Amino acid sequence: MTLTRSQFTSLRACNLTRRFGGLTAVNDVSLDVNVGTIHSVLGTNGAGKSTLINLLCGELTPTSGDVLLNDASIGGWSQQRRARAGVGRTYQRNNVFAPLSVMENCRLAAQARMPRAWHLHEAAQHCAASNELAAAALEHAGLTHCAMRIAGTLSHGQKRQLEIAMCLAGEPAILLLDEPLAGMGPEETARMLELLQSLRAEHAILLVEHDMDAVFATSDVVTVMVDGAVIASGTSDEIRSNRAVQSAYLGTADVE
Repeated sequence: MTLTRSQFTSLRACNLTRRFGGLTAVNDVSLDVNVGTIHSVLGTNGAGKSTLINLLCGELTPTSGDVLLNDASIGGWSQQRRARAGVGRTYQRNNVFAPLSVMENCRLAAQARMPRAWHLHEAAQHCAASNELAAAALEHAGLTHCAMRIAGTLSHGQKRQLEIAMCLAGEPAILLLDEPLAGMGPEETARMLELLQSLRAEHAILLVEHDMDAVFATSDVVTVMVDGAVIASGTSDEIRSNRAVQSAYLGTADVE
């Protein structure tokens, strides 16, 4: 049976390991991310967080271990095939087409989801399905009022919102978000957290982030990585009180 996106409920890392020569960037990592939850990954620079996302989305292949979508192995799938199956991701750096309009950015993302090579004589902007997906994604991300603006003129926070809108235009069930709050001020952070909360009901969200206050406030599960390995995983309260986490990442004092 072929599953539709609406039937995807979980993405699972199973004992994932990735080595680069003598360096083990990700070491035997297992975690689940389920629809209806935000699962955050914390760790200092070099902890292996972005490498983990690259393994989950198919940008990198694991040295060992597997990735499961529901209970089906997708460890051998390409990044493009995973994206078409419903695994979407954003990157640490802004990844928008600055000279194009906000709407055009989203429409291109939607067209990548549903290429129509046989429509050789139809202008791309006239594709009704792509336009509908793009408009819906912009509305969800709170950017409808910016649809005709040139993407390069947006604020940093709006560009991060646009990246999520572009991801949503591909109709993902799984969202892998790599530091979406990076470089944001308090107001932009609050808007982004509101957006993430609105997405959780219909998506499985894996959030890699350095902002501990945001992570603890929004996450159902927090996993902490050090030197490529998981040292703790649990609720925000459990992570706050975990002595190994306090020592390795949060400092030796109790976190208030």
